[in-house]
Amino acid sequence: MEKIDFKKTMPKLYAAPTGKFVEIDVPELEFVKVDGRGDPNNDTSYKRAIEWLYSTSYAMKFAAKAKFGRDYVVPPLEGLWWADDPQDFIERRKSRWQWTMMIMAPDFVDRSLYAAALTKAGDKLGEPPASLRLEPIREGCCLQTLHIGSYDDEGPILARLHDEIMPSMGLAFSGPHHEIYLSDARRTPPGKLKTILRQPVMRAA
Repeated sequence: MEKIDFKKTMPKLYAAPTGKFVEIDVPELEFVKVDGRGDPNNDTSYKRAIEWLYSTSYAMKFAAKAKFGRDYVVPPLEGLWWADDPQDFIERRKSRWQWTMMIMAPDFVDRSLYAAALTKAGDKLGEPPASLRLEPIREGCCLQTLHIGSYDDEGPILARLHDEIMPSMGLAFSGPHHEIYLSDARRTPPGKLKTILRQPVMRAA
């Protein structure tokens, strides 16, 4: 049985140059998602969200293999991040951040598989977060780059995007900052972490 790796079948979504933002059109995709707020390093709800996302995603993977004969690599963890004051994000005032953490679900994973996966994950984790859901996102036109290094070193890159690149291209925000974590932070030194930084954009009024 061939195992689908979406990083290979949809390479433009998971690759970008370093030091340069490129334009990409992101199609509508479904994600298992959980919302929260606060510092991800200290907030217990963040840890719980990640546990539920992975438990549910792996349960869906095994169910799809059994029901449809289709196996796949569980896609990378992703996060949407924002703050009431965008400067809180640039200056890494994490206690003021809001987030939606998520993992992509293949289009052949239906609602029945998702519901069964919730039940299976609940046997281990108990009651799910209230915001846990399977939901589509259509980002459309985006700018993205590959950042190599610590998450806390992203600030200057994002400041350049917001203050220089987007204004020079006549672009405005059309959605929250989006990160795709290509590295496992538990096993990768901070200086070698690979993260796609993506910003949905639209033509400025």
